[in-house]
Amino acid sequence: MWIKLDAELARHFPGDTAFDELMDSEGEKFRHVKTRRTLKIERGGKNYFIKMHRAIGWREVWKNWLGFKRPVTSARMEWEAIDRLETLGVPTLNVVGRGIRGKAPAHEESFVVTEALEDMISLEHLTQNWGELPAGQRIALKRELVCQVATIARTIHRNGLNHRDFYLCHFLVMDRDWNEWQLADSLALHLIDLHRMQHRASVPERWWVKDVAGVLFSALDCDLTRNDLLRFSRIYWDCSIRELFREKQGVLRKIYRKARRLYASIHDREAPDPAAKH
Repeated sequence: MWIKLDAELARHFPGDTAFDELMDSEGEKFRHVKTRRTLKIERGGKNYFIKMHRAIGWREVWKNWLGFKRPVTSARMEWEAIDRLETLGVPTLNVVGRGIRGKAPAHEESFVVTEALEDMISLEHLTQNWGELPAGQRIALKRELVCQVATIARTIHRNGLNHRDFYLCHFLVMDRDWNEWQLADSLALHLIDLHRMQHRASVPERWWVKDVAGVLFSALDCDLTRNDLLRFSRIYWDCSIRELFREKQGVLRKIYRKARRLYASIHDREAPDPAAKH
C-alpha cells in the first residue's frame, strides 16, 4: 500500500486507517460508474473531490483490451496526467492526496483527492448562456476562448498527450459577471476529467484528430464562423493561412466531417455549418 496526503488533508485522515477512511468517504455524489465513484466532501471548511477506483477484475480488464481500449484500472492515470499538465503550464486540478494498494491491475484499489475548483463555470454552460451579452462583447469573448482552447490543444498534443474526452464541458473558467468582462481580463482555462488521458512519445493522428473533432463537435452550437475555424487551426498548427490550405486541407476536412457526423448522431438533426458563415 502507498499513500501520500498533503499536511492539511492528513490532519483529517490521520494514521494507518487513512486509506480505508478515504475509500469509504460519503459526500455529494457526482459520478458512480461500475467500480468508480466521485464525491465532493468538506473538511476543515474546505471542499475536496475524491475519485475512488475499486478493483475491476480480470474479466473487465480483458474485455477492454480485446475491444482495443486501454482499461482504467486506477486513479494513478489521473494524477500522473495532472502532474504532466502542471509541468507543461496547463492549468488543471490541484492534487492533495493519492493512494494505491494491490499489486495486480485487476485487483488495485486507489484514490486521488483534489481541491475543489470553486466558483468555476464550464465552457459548455458559459456558451449556452452568453446569448444576452452584447454582440461585440460576445464575439470578442468567443475569439479569446477559441485562441485559448487551440493553445491548450496544441500544447498537450505536441507533448505526447491526448485527452480522449476533449469537450467544452471539461474546460473550466472562473465565473463572473460576463457583462463586465473585458478583453484585458485574465481568462485561465482549467482542463479537467483526465482519467483517460494517454501519454506517448508522440500522439498518433487518430487520437489528436479525435480530440480536435470532439472539441469542435461540442462547440458547433456556439455560433462559430469560418474565421473561428481558421483562427483555431492557425494557432493549433502554428502556421499561416497559406500553409493551412496547402498542407492541411485533407485533415481539416476529416476533422470537420467527423465533428458534424457526431453532432448529427447525438442530436438527431443536421449539424450547423460554420464553414458557410463568415
